[in-house]
Amino acid sequence: MKLKITLFIAFILGQISFAQIKDTATVNKLSEVVVTGQFEPQSIKKSVFNVRIISSKDIQNLAANNLADVLNQYLNITVRPSSTSGRSTVSLFGLDAQYFKILVDNIPLVNEAGLGNNTDLSQINLNDVDHIEIVEGSMGVVYGANAVSGVLNIITKKTSAHKWNVNAYVQEETVSDEYSLFKEGRHIQSLKLSHKFADNWFVSFGANRNDFQGYLNDKNGPEYDENDATRGYRWLPKEQLNGTALISYSKENFRFFYKFEFLDEDVDYYNSTVQSGFNDVTGSYRYADDKRYFSNRYFHNLNANGKMFSKLNYNVSLSHQKQQREEENFRYLFANKKEERNVTAKDQSMEVLYSTGTLSNFFSDKTVDLQLGYEFVNNRGFSLIQEASNIFVPIRKTIENYDFFASSEIMATEKFSIRPGLRYSAQSKFKDQYASSVGLRYLFDKGVEVRASYGDSFRTPTFEELYSKLIFDGHFFIGNENLIPETSTSYETSLKKSTTFSSGLQMANTFAGSYLDVNDRINMALTGFNADTGNPEYQYINISKYKVWNFSVTNQFRKDNWTFNAGAAFIGISQKIENKVFTSDDKFLYSFNLNASFSYSIPKWKTVFSGYYKYNGKMQRFVEGTSSFILSEIDPSNWLDVSIRKNFFKDQFEVTMGARNLFNITNVNQSNTNQAAGHAAPGEVMLAYGRSYFLKLAYNLNL
Repeated sequence: MKLKITLFIAFILGQISFAQIKDTATVNKLSEVVVTGQFEPQSIKKSVFNVRIISSKDIQNLAANNLADVLNQYLNITVRPSSTSGRSTVSLFGLDAQYFKILVDNIPLVNEAGLGNNTDLSQINLNDVDHIEIVEGSMGVVYGANAVSGVLNIITKKTSAHKWNVNAYVQEETVSDEYSLFKEGRHIQSLKLSHKFADNWFVSFGANRNDFQGYLNDKNGPEYDENDATRGYRWLPKEQLNGTALISYSKENFRFFYKFEFLDEDVDYYNSTVQSGFNDVTGSYRYADDKRYFSNRYFHNLNANGKMFSKLNYNVSLSHQKQQREEENFRYLFANKKEERNVTAKDQSMEVLYSTGTLSNFFSDKTVDLQLGYEFVNNRGFSLIQEASNIFVPIRKTIENYDFFASSEIMATEKFSIRPGLRYSAQSKFKDQYASSVGLRYLFDKGVEVRASYGDSFRTPTFEELYSKLIFDGHFFIGNENLIPETSTSYETSLKKSTTFSSGLQMANTFAGSYLDVNDRINMALTGFNADTGNPEYQYINISKYKVWNFSVTNQFRKDNWTFNAGAAFIGISQKIENKVFTSDDKFLYSFNLNASFSYSIPKWKTVFSGYYKYNGKMQRFVEGTSSFILSEIDPSNWLDVSIRKNFFKDQFEVTMGARNLFNITNVNQSNTNQAAGHAAPGEVMLAYGRSYFLKLAYNLNL
């Protein structure tokens, strides 16, 4: 622990001393334009929020097909995959995906369990992404419920510099050391067509197929018929089909676009238990009870923005989204390789009607701006709950909220700006909620930028937390319709120094700190023991407190054809967990993370070399034991991706090859879980399926 603190302090001091070298040229003016949380698109330097950008070049260099491929590399962000469900979710500052909101063009993205939160990263395709923006900290005023730890906004492409674009690629990837052309590995095909006509109109269509054939590891596949628990896959096979369509129009002070997206995903589950049966016709036979999960998502977004009365800026979006998962249960007969007793039923779904809009630019005086906005949400959820005696019952509920917010940006001087904001949320299920924030930004001389912000936000309970029920074989896990929203308070501050030297070196160093306090946190807690059976009973209740502070440094260096980034983060988490029987310690537990990336281009060869490294330090957490909460430790891990990208034939043909997870990380150990009476996390935490290699062949035609 002391060694890590010493290393972190030395790293910070090194950056501060380096940033204080006298610059011999003017400050580099960053050209990135951001939209997340802004009144209108503006340069990242003018933003009151500290915005991180993932560029399209980073996505290209990683040969990333979905969001999970990208986020592994970034500080404070942890991707949590599941081999049994095939889902990958995100954690920021140790808070899971329920506190982090994922948006597409400022619209929260639906999943079968919610809106914007708990999103499966592996279901988010990156084919038409221009860039990704990440803002850490409370964003409740701008984006409403559940934007507690931050937001991630995927900005898609809506125009082109060319009249015609044809983009097609195929990508082949090993899954650890498993690969064959059709039966093993990962196989991706993609096609996108776009056309700009009459100077104002732009249309595009895209299709993508991602075929993941699963990971066997120590398993023996679906045709293995011995009952020794080795049938099936360690990571489940799944196939995704994704389609997109966009039409946009832009002329003078008016712009609109309509975007449609369709996702179809099939996941195959092969039961490791092989059973035996007998009938008079076939005699003895063996079978397994298997499943398939079918998920589909429809995403419609219509946006219009421009000026009204020659002055007011308006931006209005209307979205209809639906994601549904069906489960097919069937019996697989090994003797004739046939299925029987196939039954398909809807398992979960969420349908959302959503609209948001803003008005700004009320004053001719540019030192003051006011933004007024609204957000209307209608969530219609469906789920199957399991009653006693293995009886499944459907439940349908509708939850609505009607929000209104106001925010002002005051340019007190050319260098100092203030941004206060307030949101009121009228809730159909809960008491009305409020969010507030104030942000400050000051631009000093010689490229020094200082930002600070304060925010109150809230998280509303999920459909599962409210209405779930799982009762079987002495297990009792239920939701709670009496839950109340969690509330949170956060503070963030950052210091950034941007410099351009006469040698051509461009440098940006950022030091940031934040503190987040969450009250009435919802946990599945032990509420007592059944009077008849003595079995434990669990229920979601508002019972925990969560505090986290974070210090981080990030550094960017550019010179000629070199780009290098390095960062470090030191995080402390305090979580007080209670149930009706015992309470955890609330002391702070610490972790340390590092990341680094580089790219080197050789224009003469039209070649780019890239590398992305992430170190996840040891993590500690309290888990439920037999008579108390006990401290559990998760071992550290290292992650490294490398790639080479080369263009041919006037940039029309592109080849990218590389490796993911060069350190061959699979599972990492977690201590003290065997004392937890079967209800804690497993003895190992799954991170990945090991080292893999990829080859991507792309064709780009621009006319």
